[in-house]
Amino acid sequence: MFNNDDILAALNNVAGPDGKTPLPQSGAISGVSIREGKVFLSISVTPEQAPHCEPMRLAAEEALKALPGAKGALAVLTSERAPQSAPQAAPQNAPRGGHGHAPRGASQGSGVEGIKKIVAVASGKGGVGKSTTSANLAIGLARLGLKVGLLDADLFGPSQPRLFGLSGRPDLAEGGALVPMEKFGVKVMSIGFLVPDDAAIVWRGPMVMSALTQLLRDVSWGELDVLVVDMPPGTGDTQLTMAQNVGLAGAVIVSTPQDLALIDARRGIAMFNQVHVPIIGLFENMSYFLCPHCGGRTEIFAHGGARAEAEKMDVPFLGDAPLDAMVRETSDAGLPVVAKDPESPQAKPYLALAEKVRDALNQAPAKKAPKIAVE
Repeated sequence: MFNNDDILAALNNVAGPDGKTPLPQSGAISGVSIREGKVFLSISVTPEQAPHCEPMRLAAEEALKALPGAKGALAVLTSERAPQSAPQAAPQNAPRGGHGHAPRGASQGSGVEGIKKIVAVASGKGGVGKSTTSANLAIGLARLGLKVGLLDADLFGPSQPRLFGLSGRPDLAEGGALVPMEKFGVKVMSIGFLVPDDAAIVWRGPMVMSALTQLLRDVSWGELDVLVVDMPPGTGDTQLTMAQNVGLAGAVIVSTPQDLALIDARRGIAMFNQVHVPIIGLFENMSYFLCPHCGGRTEIFAHGGARAEAEKMDVPFLGDAPLDAMVRETSDAGLPVVAKDPESPQAKPYLALAEKVRDALNQAPAKKAPKIAVE
């Protein structure tokens, strides 16, 4: 199997953006990752260079595909604009964060014009309530006085149109950018607005990354304090694209308490650590069941697994939310519980999560640029 030196040696025969300097010596490589024998390469160029760099990208991709044992390769060009303004503090009258292990500081600068911070909500596996958590977190941040957007990055299983009760196609702004739909104080964009509900999206990696880039950058978001990204489950192309092509301020990992879910959550934390994205913390969803008749508490999946895992991995624990029929019913009705009844016990864990995320974003230490990461 090839390694870092093999990759750099292969790319040494490819001229960088200036057409002369070998690509590894040009300083343009912003990220390399090897996953299951596939190589993913990110090359940063200036907006002026971008129109002329497609031959370089293709040459780099072919060089990587020729590596002995390579199962495939994908090279992408990134040309990011500098952030337009510094991060803004939360309103002074906003509630303070929760107690316990404080969320870690997030990184500065999203690299997307008009968006100050981008937060990924991720999970190692599906079925843990990540999309429901993303929706309620976004609404909770909006209730704290922040300007909030929500990007549904789960291209194969978009959930946010249903969770927000939104349908139809987005309007086009002047210049052709998509206008996000808005509800509960949150601007929402999803592939679900652009394809029929019953359409099967059968795309390969490059198409996924192209669509994701368009949903992120070709959208008229306006000025946002924070963009919440509902990531697909796992650690695949979408996660890698987001981590390497924008400045993620941090990641919230969602898990249920059982061991199988926590194993996958551990992988998600490891992936974000590899690409130098701060872990804001671990949130335990469907943590326990409260009987609506007697009020008795039942630990269906065993309770406290995420808290113990957070302590083990030295990441903040962001709280737990119950397995509750009200959360399911409000989500199915397009009226997430934080929007329908923010004073309810079911909404309080999500509001507390929003406070902790807000506080983590306000800490904002500087972020290191992604380097080569191999697994």
